[in-house]
Amino acid sequence: MTSYLHSGSTDVDVDTVREALEHRDPFPGTAGFAGEVDGKLVRDVLGRVPLFLERDLDWETSNPLAPADWAFSPAELEEPELVLAGTVVDSDGPNRVWRLPDLAPEPEHDRALEAVDRAIRTAIDAVRSENADTAVAFSGGVDSALVAELLDAPLYVAGFPDSHDVEAARTAADAMGRELTVVELTHDDLERAVPQVARATGRTNAMDVQIALPLYLTGERAAADGFDRLAVGQGADELFGGYEKVVRLDHRVEAETVRGAVREQILTLADQLPRDVLALEAAGVDPVAPLLHDAVVEAALALPTELLVTDEARKYGFRRVAAEYLPETVVHREKKAVQYGSLAARELDRLARQAGYKRRMDDHVTKYVRSLLESSS
Repeated sequence: MTSYLHSGSTDVDVDTVREALEHRDPFPGTAGFAGEVDGKLVRDVLGRVPLFLERDLDWETSNPLAPADWAFSPAELEEPELVLAGTVVDSDGPNRVWRLPDLAPEPEHDRALEAVDRAIRTAIDAVRSENADTAVAFSGGVDSALVAELLDAPLYVAGFPDSHDVEAARTAADAMGRELTVVELTHDDLERAVPQVARATGRTNAMDVQIALPLYLTGERAAADGFDRLAVGQGADELFGGYEKVVRLDHRVEAETVRGAVREQILTLADQLPRDVLALEAAGVDPVAPLLHDAVVEAALALPTELLVTDEARKYGFRRVAAEYLPETVVHREKKAVQYGSLAARELDRLARQAGYKRRMDDHVTKYVRSLLESSS
């Protein structure tokens, strides 16, 4: 039977997915996959590759699933619905096949850190084996810095001239002895890119668009400079305990332990990643996320609480691994979320208010985004 797969950072062999299906193996050694295998639709355990179905399909009449019933992009369907991570869709409908395993923590800290180091190098080697021109989206934080150092690829950062991310990327690149390409954003860039991002991702809410804009504009510049792929440091915060809410176990998490809260954050990737993947693909580059390789995810799940967070540091174990490759100033640098660090959120808000969408209006930036999308149709 025919098979048509999209993969994450590296190509995936169809036989690998077939074996993963047979053994219900959530980590078959890939960077993610989605698509059709032997008349079934599949999406990997983390949802690293977007996959959409037409909403409210009649499963009795959709056997086998027609090409018009599913797509990798929401723009190709009339009423797209995101397929859940770990799901197989056949004539009986969606069925959850892969689930994130609950691994016991590795008690030996040195062994746990060695496993993370080895897994990251495995992921980087897999990216290198593809032999494609790759650039790195570089914020100056430890996540993208480690990817940049190990890949030894050109660095790009997008932000407004006075933004935190541009300054942080410049100082980190200097500390690493690397050159940096700065994509200086303007209001014209935002107005032009907003409808393209909204259309590609199928999302118009302010937060998603604000996050995707810097990625899209970075990818666009990298593509114009001749690069096929853009590597990102995505996944480190979710995998290694990078969020304050994980440390504090506050009202934003349901778990009662740090390891449980980290697991919660990993599960949010299935909804986040389609936005970023689709934005980068629309910009003309293939996204590459080495830190979301199966090997890295599996190693991260085995980290004990003491290597996730301490009283002094988040992502403690990850930073210890990174310290073997990066200057200390980069290892311990704290970063801002991309929409704030690049000032994309602030300036999109400014544009919305200038266009008459005042803050007293409910969700004024989202309304502005939708107006730009409508006017560009």
